Amino acid sequence: MSIQYSITLRMLERIITTVNKFIMRLVLCTFALLFFLPSSAQYQINAERVNQNLETLKTFGVNDEGGNDRVAYSDHELDARAYVMKRLNALGVEVRIDAAGNISAVRKGRKGLSKVVAFGSHIDAVPNGGHYDGQVGSMAALEVMQTLVEQKIKTNHDFELLIFTNEEGGVFGSRALAGKIDEGTLKVKTSSGYTNAEGVNRLGGDSSTIFSVKRSKEDLHAFIELHIEQGSNLYDQGIDVGVVEGIVGLKWWDVVVRGFANHAGTTPMNKRKDAMLASAEFVLSVNRIARSIEGNQVATVGRIQALPGAPNVIPGEVRMSLEIRDLSSNRIKEVYEAIVSSTKAIEEKYQTTFEFSPIDATSPPAMMDDRIRKVISDQARTLGYSQLSLPSGAGHDAQDMAMIGPTGMIFIPSYEGISHSPLEYSTPEDIANGTQLLLNSLLALDKMTKL
Repeated sequence: MSIQYSITLRMLERIITTVNKFIMRLVLCTFALLFFLPSSAQYQINAERVNQNLETLKTFGVNDEGGNDRVAYSDHELDARAYVMKRLNALGVEVRIDAAGNISAVRKGRKGLSKVVAFGSHIDAVPNGGHYDGQVGSMAALEVMQTLVEQKIKTNHDFELLIFTNEEGGVFGSRALAGKIDEGTLKVKTSSGYTNAEGVNRLGGDSSTIFSVKRSKEDLHAFIELHIEQGSNLYDQGIDVGVVEGIVGLKWWDVVVRGFANHAGTTPMNKRKDAMLASAEFVLSVNRIARSIEGNQVATVGRIQALPGAPNVIPGEVRMSLEIRDLSSNRIKEVYEAIVSSTKAIEEKYQTTFEFSPIDATSPPAMMDDRIRKVISDQARTLGYSQLSLPSGAGHDAQDMAMIGPTGMIFIPSYEGISHSPLEYSTPEDIANGTQLLLNSLLALDKMTKL
């Protein structure tokens, strides 16, 4: 054998060896990607479908102004719920309406574990509201369930989709699951004209057995709600998703200012005990105090009525509302005490008195579970989404689910922070991103044996 032939053979052997090593490395890398990365990375939601489902949902209750009149218990909501249930039944999952009117759809897990991985939101709207509040989260939940079924994704836990009853009228359905409703709650009349009891029965629930829906802390492995932010933090900063720290608590008070009603034409300016002047200074004081304390707290006077309410009479009494919200109950107390303290000088200046009466419409802050927040954050990072940790200034069903078990929330941007308006909007891309993050986060939580 010639020297030239021998060199050529050795070179060929080296080439073959190098190619074989490359192929082996490629196989090993592929194996690692398929079997060692989290399974959630393998599955993709159908972005076009989730947005198309949202467009269809919009048609139930759309009005001439382009807004949404699908208030809880209305015919529009009944039609929308029928559409959602038809889609769920077609997937072959277990669909039912509980006694509180909540829609529940369960897909069984392979291990028969007692605790469920739950997700969902609501589809009712405020009068002449938008088409995204709650509805994005509900259609994302439908897409998650359809993805699980179509792609034959095996989960350890049962996965439960929840469409909650009458969120806009007082987070009714989720409060029922948390055991926070009573006979008085059932008698409350809603925007549709029906009481909660009447409305629940219209939806297929059963107000006579409604208290039986209460769930225990042993029922829930984890819950995540996807929602539009309803504020402008994500939109203003161009950030893809928000990881919610918690849902603020709120407290309400009736405030009555008393002066002395007198003739507007004959009473000199320096002899007046004008309750309206005192109230005007109070409103400014509320704003000043809320802004002067470091933090994200907010305080609002949203309702005001002067009595006797005649143009020629100095107001002798003014009735107002006061609302304070924050993630900390202590901060709410701090702001309230500062506001009350500020009224002493106003009383003296205008010879009036202030009276504060708590309203039984308060809710404590609801912190999201740190472990779920980390899962959401990690999955967002894996997907390449920019993210922001932030509180929710609005109430959500998640605040009541947090009383039952570990809970988290995902926000997507709201156009210019607009919500509860026909101008409410989130882009199809943001909706798809949020839905993908919801799926990945739920599947990651499913792999965790205990939270």
